[in-house]
Amino acid sequence: MSQIAIVGGNGKIARHVIAQLAASGHQPVALVRNPTYQHDLEQLGAQVRLLDIEQHDVEHFAASFAECDAVVFAAGGGPDGNIDRKRTVDLGGSLKSIEAAQQVGINRFVQISAINVDEPVPDDAEPVWRAYVEAKRDADIALRDSGLDWTILRPGRLTDDDGNGRVTLGDSVERGEIPRADVAAVVVATLDQPSSIGRQWDLVGGQTPVDEAVASA
Repeated sequence: MSQIAIVGGNGKIARHVIAQLAASGHQPVALVRNPTYQHDLEQLGAQVRLLDIEQHDVEHFAASFAECDAVVFAAGGGPDGNIDRKRTVDLGGSLKSIEAAQQVGINRFVQISAINVDEPVPDDAEPVWRAYVEAKRDADIALRDSGLDWTILRPGRLTDDDGNGRVTLGDSVERGEIPRADVAAVVVATLDQPSSIGRQWDLVGGQTPVDEAVASA
């Protein structure tokens, strides 16, 4: 059994990751800011530790990663809302997680990003959208340059539909939708698949079973 730290542990994808990790025999460690989430996350199978992504420093992140074997960065402010939080959560949280993992000797790191964030942002893009894309892009660059055993997953438009365990996964795929549950299934599959290390994949719904898609991508 491995212990997997999940930064942004109360997020919609993170909750699926927790349940699926617990079902597969791993111990998810949900890192959350608000202690009121603890009961619900424990019911899903998580051990809960408190971590404020924006307010806590790298040393606190490192302490939160104690005894963990891998980190999943699942935090994000989303494409709407406050511009500043794109830099403090989507980027800043990733940077602190990367540095903390390096400090405590955790090599395995899976990051949930977003499709097409390396493409130029149109001049007429909304400022919040631009900040979101740039934060995700810069976080991915930092992880690729980190020396960690990284995997970056870049899903298309997320839905709350039931997952069906079938996806399209590759270096570049056409934009599309994907249920959050299926993104979580790919996260869990990559943690157990060494060939996913050093790979960055776009991810949308499809017809290929998750384990097969990850093994062959």
